[in-house]
Amino acid sequence: MRLHFLFPLVFILFADAVISSDSEFKMEILAEGLDHAWGIAVVSNKEILVTEGVGRLRRIIDGQLDPVPIKGIPSVFLYPDDLTQGGLCDVALHPRYTENQLIYLSFGEADKDDPSLNAMTVIRGRLEGHNLIDVKQIFKAEPPRKTAAHYGARMLFLPDGTLLITSGDGFNYRDQAQTLDNHVGKIVRLNDDGSIPGDNPFMEVDGALPDIWSFGHRNPTGLALGNDGKTIFEHEHGPKGGDELNIVKVGKNYGWPLITYGIDYSGSLISPFTESEGLEQPVTYWTPSIAPSALAVYKGEMFPDWNDNLFITAMVPGDLRRLTLVDNKVVDEEILLPELGRLRNLVTVPDGSILLATDGPHGKIVRLYKD
Repeated sequence: MRLHFLFPLVFILFADAVISSDSEFKMEILAEGLDHAWGIAVVSNKEILVTEGVGRLRRIIDGQLDPVPIKGIPSVFLYPDDLTQGGLCDVALHPRYTENQLIYLSFGEADKDDPSLNAMTVIRGRLEGHNLIDVKQIFKAEPPRKTAAHYGARMLFLPDGTLLITSGDGFNYRDQAQTLDNHVGKIVRLNDDGSIPGDNPFMEVDGALPDIWSFGHRNPTGLALGNDGKTIFEHEHGPKGGDELNIVKVGKNYGWPLITYGIDYSGSLISPFTESEGLEQPVTYWTPSIAPSALAVYKGEMFPDWNDNLFITAMVPGDLRRLTLVDNKVVDEEILLPELGRLRNLVTVPDGSILLATDGPHGKIVRLYKD
């Protein structure tokens, strides 16, 4: 059963942001009872794919959750003491999905040779009915790690058909984010079949992995393409404070852990510097942390006032944030729906509505829309 709610105009000052809604919108619950919903891919206005962290891929068709999970999903590594770490993460559609039915999944995977190690992995497979077939691994973050945290695991296809994949710093390996011989704290760029584009920035650098696109990231969990088809927005978790929104440019160094606006969880300094020559500055940052989890750029006729705005889901304390940018600078930040709690993901739908995934063992897929 769908549940519908109407949210009227609100305007409340809250710290440095604003809790408000500049137009009425409705909310309906499309699905509930999802075990740590993570990734969302919109096939059409009628069909949606959703990943559950515990290792299931589900369909929502005509607003109804299909009770039968899709078969053929590989076993995933899920940290038993914290089900928010590892597991099945993002899902992305091939740009020509309607022709080839290819989908991409990112997930934590136990190392086959040493079960004490794990790595973030990406596979490609063809969706045929309730089965994922012709499965092929196209990426595995190197080297494998002992920790079960900071996977990144977000995917984004670019207009040229190449695929960006974020890879986090594994929490305990932050210094490796500054070296190019590993995937720690990197964004990589691949062709759709997993091969490496010949124009990647470090192809000719001795000792560098040729799939690296940018580096110096901590735990990048948000990627979105601007409506200009060129600007790549990314956000990442800081330590204690210092969550960042960045514009990702090819070959650039985003500074972690040489510069940061956060401190260590112990309260000690990670770096005395917040900026340094040759290291990119964020568009904005959040202190205290908001734990950003996903990012989308709005484009649609349903909410015309929101066009080109950035939407970010946050997990601490939990809300939806709408950012207005002018010349790539944030001029307004609005907090929506704090009553929903921890939010894991959001995407836009071709009809202009917005889908949200709530976090936790009883996750929901929520649709924001206007008649």
